[in-house]
Amino acid sequence: MVKDLGITNPARSRKLWMAAIKLPMYSVAIMPIATGTAIAYRQNGAIDLGIFLTFLASAILVLVWENLCNDVFDAETGIDVNKAHSVVNLTGQKNLILAIANACLILGIGGVLAISWIQKDAIVVSLVAIACFLGYIYQAPPFRLGYQGWGEVLCFFAFGPIGVSAAYYSQSQSFDYACIAAALIVGVITSLILFCSHFNQVADDLAAGKRSPVVKLGTKRSAQLLPWLCGFVYAIAVLAITTQLFPIWTASIFVSLPIAWKLCTFIGQNHDRAELLLNCRFIAVALHFAIGLCLSISLIF
Repeated sequence: MVKDLGITNPARSRKLWMAAIKLPMYSVAIMPIATGTAIAYRQNGAIDLGIFLTFLASAILVLVWENLCNDVFDAETGIDVNKAHSVVNLTGQKNLILAIANACLILGIGGVLAISWIQKDAIVVSLVAIACFLGYIYQAPPFRLGYQGWGEVLCFFAFGPIGVSAAYYSQSQSFDYACIAAALIVGVITSLILFCSHFNQVADDLAAGKRSPVVKLGTKRSAQLLPWLCGFVYAIAVLAITTQLFPIWTASIFVSLPIAWKLCTFIGQNHDRAELLLNCRFIAVALHFAIGLCLSISLIF
């Protein structure tokens, strides 16, 4: 039974709907496509804008599917009982939300199928199908691998190596070493968002039997891991620049250092104060957006 979370208050309801829609989170879908396409532009000097826009729209639709399904499946386990901005809690229509999610998935896959049909090549749709499968086993029964602490790993591969490579291949119908470095960066900063989202819900995760990395490691050790993860991203960028996989312009990602510092210090100082950490994921989203934007633009240069 869902608690009274105050969603009948009109002003609060509007805020909850904005939180449920999670517009800033859709940079997670945009950045792999933008980065892979930017690498293709750097290599080939041109891109197919129609394919780029189709892939971008498809990626957003697939992420809508994943977010809505996550709310539906979490509602079944009871882990979202205190999550007022769950779409299922806001509407009380679990079956309708699942139907909308599946419609978004069909449209998203349809867009990618169109790209593969135009190119007479099944690689892109195959990669996206693998990414969708990873998204499914992350959250859906009987797998629910996210409840066993594998969510960040699945997220890394789906949005990093698979997402970036699929976007690059859609433009060039080949692969490139620069994709590996870019995929590592995009994969880690995307997984970082999911990792940071666990700090404020340790109690609910424990109650529902979810063994997230933060639950397994504890909030203190998890907070101590954050600077290493951020440092890894910048180290990969430096290595790629020195080996000329990336242009010198990629050093522009260091403008995101204040955001990384804020993320690490804020969580480090408040790792065990769940009430203060509700929005720390959005600092991670800001870091994701800043690094992804600078990386994509620098590759175009």
